Amino acid sequence: MNVDNINQAVAQLLPAWQIHARLDGLASQCRPTSRTEGYQIQRALFEATGEPALGWKIAATSLAGQQHIGVSGPLAGRLSASRCLADNSELSLERNDMSVIEAEFAFLIGRDVGRALTSATGSKDAPLTMGHVMDCVSGLHVAIEVPNSRYVDFVAAGEAQLIADFACACYVVLGPRAPEQWRQTDLSQHEVSVRRGHETVATGTGANVLGDPRIALTWLANELLSQGHQLKAGEIVMTGTCVVPVPVSAGDTMTADFGSFGQVRARFKA
Repeated sequence: MNVDNINQAVAQLLPAWQIHARLDGLASQCRPTSRTEGYQIQRALFEATGEPALGWKIAATSLAGQQHIGVSGPLAGRLSASRCLADNSELSLERNDMSVIEAEFAFLIGRDVGRALTSATGSKDAPLTMGHVMDCVSGLHVAIEVPNSRYVDFVAAGEAQLIADFACACYVVLGPRAPEQWRQTDLSQHEVSVRRGHETVATGTGANVLGDPRIALTWLANELLSQGHQLKAGEIVMTGTCVVPVPVSAGDTMTADFGSFGQVRARFKA
């Protein structure tokens, strides 16, 4: 896309991001038609917010989620530090038509994730391996995502427009850091549940996140490098929901329980 088209898209998305408004879609002359164009707009949009970065999220990490919004695979989206809330924070669902929460693993990046020289070829062209990416991780948190879209019909928006709009990013409620034993745990089999009040309303495992949250993180690291980005030290990565997204309403108190890793709670204003 040319700079004028990107700026036109940003001019439409930025106010919607700032005031939680909704768009029917981007105007035809600045509507992205590929993932790369979507990421070009996303980068410019985040710069236009002037906000410090929290990190990244991965959307559509399950086949059902991909089919629901009509995308070919996972999507990467920027997260803003201003929308990262502490455990047990109170949030508003005003102007959030998605009105769901997702229980997610959140990796803390300890050092920049760049390409490593391959011993066989001496080149940096090979995709990053999971081992290389996980060596750059310094910790794991439990978290809740409260997504939102700036599109009236996000199901029909298409992956390029969804990427441009931060892949439905909005709020993150960041819970406690997991004990270091998480490194010896098979995250694909780790059980997660969500309670509304005292009632369990959803269960799942890390396998719902591209088969394993570590696989999802590796996918993101490679996706970003392919688009001229890079995971940076200090960033948080939300790897995708371990449970089917849970509908929430005003007045609900929701707890995501990661067992021995800890719990995280979000309260929604009545």
